Amino acid sequence: QNPFFKYTMFKNQVVIVTGGARGIGFGIARRFVKLGAKVVLFDIEKSSLRKAVQELGGRASYEKVNVTSEREVNDAVGNVLRRFGSIHVVVQCAGITGKTGIRTEEVDFKNFQTVLAVNLSGIFLMCKAVLPQMRKQGYGRIVNIASIAGKEGNAGMLAYSSSKAAVIGLTKVIGKEYAEEGITCNAIAPAVVRTPMVDAMPATQVKYMTDKIPMKRTGEIDEIASLVAFVASREASFTTAFTFDATGGRATY
Repeated sequence: QNPFFKYTMFKNQVVIVTGGARGIGFGIARRFVKLGAKVVLFDIEKSSLRKAVQELGGRASYEKVNVTSEREVNDAVGNVLRRFGSIHVVVQCAGITGKTGIRTEEVDFKNFQTVLAVNLSGIFLMCKAVLPQMRKQGYGRIVNIASIAGKEGNAGMLAYSSSKAAVIGLTKVIGKEYAEEGITCNAIAPAVVRTPMVDAMPATQVKYMTDKIPMKRTGEIDEIASLVAFVASREASFTTAFTFDATGGRATY
C-alpha cells in the first residue's frame, strides 16, 4: 500500500479500467479497490473478467467490451452510468503489441490496422463516451497507458510504437481542451513491464528493451499502479496533458 494514500482515497468514486481482467490493468484495478473505489473492468473475455472480479471482491464488477466497437463502448459506459450515476476515473490499459521483431517492410497492413484499432481508436472511443458525463459533473480523471516506445520508437515494433506515440498526442489534445472543466487527461509511459503480453514477445525483443533501462530490470505492475493512482487522484489537480515517466531512467524527456 502506498503510504501517501489512505484506504478511502477513492471512496464513492467510480473507476473504469479497460483491459482490466489481466496484467497491468488488473494490477491497477486491484489498487483502486484497495483505495475504496467502485471498479468496473472493461475487457473482451468474459471468463477472464469473471475470474478477475471474483479475486477483487464486492466493489468490482465488469462489462464485456470490445473497445474497438463504438456501439459496445457506448453501451457499456451507459450501463455503468445507469448503475452508479457517475464516472470519476477512466484508466485505459487495453492494448496489444501486434507482431514484433520485424522490420517495417515486413509489417502486415492488416496487423498494423488491428494494433491501431485497439491501442488508439479504443482510447479515443472511451474518451468520447465518458467526457460528456465528466463535463456534466465538473470532474474527471482520464489516465491513458502509453509507452516509452511512443516517445522513442522501438525497432521491430512499428505498429505498437506508432500507436503509443499517437496516444501521447491524443492525451495532450484532450488535456488542453478540457483543462478548465475540472477534467485532467494524462498518460503514463512505462518501459517494459513483466506481464503476459510481454511474456508472449520474443525474448530478443524483451532483452532489447530491458538493456536500454539504466536500472537493468523490468518494471513491476505495482509500481505502475501506484503512479496511476496518484495521477488519477484529486491531489494531481494541476497537471494535465502530460506524460508521466515510468522507465527506470530510460526516458530522456
